[in-house]
Amino acid sequence: MPSLDKRYDQAKFYLNELITNEQLAQKEINWEKGAQNFRRIYLASPKSPQAAACLYMLGRLNNQMFHRFKQDSALDESIGYYKDAARLFPDHKLADDAYYAIGLIYLTDRPNPQLAANNFIKVIQDYPSGDMHAQAADQMKQLSTDHDIALPKEMVGSSNLSKLNYVLPVKYWSSSDYSRVVIMASGPVNYKEKLLKVTENTPRRLYVDFHESYIEPQYRAPVPIEDGLLKRIRTGQFSKDTVRVVLDIESIDSYKIYSLPDPFRVVIDVRGKSTDQQAQIKKLPPSNTPIKIIQDTRSEGTVVLHEQKKFRVRSNDGIIRKTQSKTLISNDPVLSLAQQLGLGVKKIVLDPGHGGKDPGAMANGLKEKDIVLGLAKKLKPVLENQLGCEVLLTRDNDSFITLEERTAIANTEGADLFISLHINAHPSPTVRGVETYFLNLSTNAEAMRVAARENATSTHQMSDLQDILSDIMKNSKINESSRLANQVHNSIISGLSDNSFGDIRNLGVKQAPFYVLIGAEMPAILLEIAFISNENDAKNLESQHFINELAQKISIGIRKYINTNTTSVSMQTY
Repeated sequence: MPSLDKRYDQAKFYLNELITNEQLAQKEINWEKGAQNFRRIYLASPKSPQAAACLYMLGRLNNQMFHRFKQDSALDESIGYYKDAARLFPDHKLADDAYYAIGLIYLTDRPNPQLAANNFIKVIQDYPSGDMHAQAADQMKQLSTDHDIALPKEMVGSSNLSKLNYVLPVKYWSSSDYSRVVIMASGPVNYKEKLLKVTENTPRRLYVDFHESYIEPQYRAPVPIEDGLLKRIRTGQFSKDTVRVVLDIESIDSYKIYSLPDPFRVVIDVRGKSTDQQAQIKKLPPSNTPIKIIQDTRSEGTVVLHEQKKFRVRSNDGIIRKTQSKTLISNDPVLSLAQQLGLGVKKIVLDPGHGGKDPGAMANGLKEKDIVLGLAKKLKPVLENQLGCEVLLTRDNDSFITLEERTAIANTEGADLFISLHINAHPSPTVRGVETYFLNLSTNAEAMRVAARENATSTHQMSDLQDILSDIMKNSKINESSRLANQVHNSIISGLSDNSFGDIRNLGVKQAPFYVLIGAEMPAILLEIAFISNENDAKNLESQHFINELAQKISIGIRKYINTNTTSVSMQTY
């Protein structure tokens, strides 16, 4: 009696003859004989080294019979033998092959995508080092794309053979002429965007492809917005390893797209073609001659004095009208300072840094998030009363808001100024003082350290951001932000130095790449009011008198900035 090894080799040889010899393969009885060869070997010794292979070969043989003779019973037999091979011998090298073979049957011969996925997932989860792992992962990617079937967690981030990055649900903020969309991923992703032309049936579209990426089926449904510039967001598994995010936009004048680290996210700022005919004076190039604004109590309106006798005004209807008079008297009701300045400053957004799960800097029993929230609540009524502006807070409680959301709030609200409030910290407890920042490139090591702390990232990544900023800031309001920073900073330093708050050190106005300021469409600054790590500064921060005085000095600085920018009133000499 030949050994089991010999008999198994003979059975495999006969099966190969069936597959390659068409004349032999035409007769069903020959296939039955081939199946009988493997059955006998298995039954002779169900626990022999050949047993698992015999069951696997019986599954393969019956699958061949199904394709040749179209008998459903043969397909049932094939599935049954493959299952026996995998379940009875889970540690055998053919176990993953058996599960993969069952998956293929449910993929093509007996279509059931979910059952196919179940078997491919079994290969991926239980046999990460098996030779079928990569093929099963590839099949799962395609099933996820075609049938919205979720990938196993092993395929997203842990397997070297099939690593994909999660793309998370899209966040967005939108107004009539501005939209910010933030797309987060589980890790750094290569992406590419394309702007499509408007068609007869669709608005203009901007899409971004994220390569080697995956988004769960539950997040693939289109998001109708119909609110402002952004009309709809569609996110889908465009191909087995590419996620596509499509923005349907009413109109696009320009857009910027860039990525930020820790966590990795892609930010898209879209600016639309403004159709807003607000009842505002349209901006014209400023005059070189200063304009002085005073209150006319006789007419309860505003008198604008101009040294030139001839000037022109663009009114609400857009028509430019000329006048020879030295003064222009409005019959409107008494206007606030902000209203008198036309498009100067009507709305300010205050941004108390950190919040919620992010406490910010902590030292001397204090938390940055609490101090700046208290300051913002003190500053809000001061600005409203002294400037007549509307003042909004990015947060009015202990809640967490992402850095990119804070700027998006200011943009969508149409703010004229953005003030981000922070408390500094330093490894050395002797360092104290006030410093003010505006967005720009920086080579200053200390400025980069502060930016890295506020951005919750590393100084190395800050350096990488410089290349991004060089393009982003081509159209940003750097000069206006610089002027605002200097006026507010000088007001704080000069105003508090004469009080009993100790040595208020002037650390100057600096520039650095702060994430929270990126994309701001208005003058934007970040105040580092004091050092929480310094005992004397910490005592001031606990004093309500200090906070009240600080609010007053910030307001005075903003008012000085406004007064030095009165040429923004929409008048032009000719």
